[in-house]
Amino acid sequence: MRCPYCDSKNTRVLDSRSTDDDRAIRRRRLCEDCDKRFSTYERYEDSTIMIIKKDNTREAFDPRKLISGIVKSCQKRPVSMDQIEEVAKNIETKVNHTGKKEVTSTYIGQLVMDELKDLDPVAYVRFASVYREFKDVDSFYEEIINLKDDKGASN
Repeated sequence: MRCPYCDSKNTRVLDSRSTDDDRAIRRRRLCEDCDKRFSTYERYEDSTIMIIKKDNTREAFDPRKLISGIVKSCQKRPVSMDQIEEVAKNIETKVNHTGKKEVTSTYIGQLVMDELKDLDPVAYVRFASVYREFKDVDSFYEEIINLKDDKGASN
């Protein structure tokens, strides 16, 4: 491991521990050359899951891209970054537990909508408007009515 301060390879681990979600290991390190301390995170790597997009192209599942899309839906909403990361972690876990090497973007989009519906209705409608490619105001209105009906049924 190279020191981020002096680029030396002469570093050692001072402390290792699991992160809160047990999906990574945090290591506290010391550079023997410049005496600076820094942290690194190791995360296990699942076998790559490919996403089949609507145009039938494939790309590797990227949690950062997932978070980026959720962040856009939650802009100017009372949703914290911790909540967004939790949603992304839940979705990543569900994708990994399918046991499949390929999943459709439609499946992932539905997982995002299911999570956002409970988290923030406005973020849900924003995401749905892009994901479902609403063509007019009527389809947008129908989605809002369905959301209200779902909320009314669950109360």
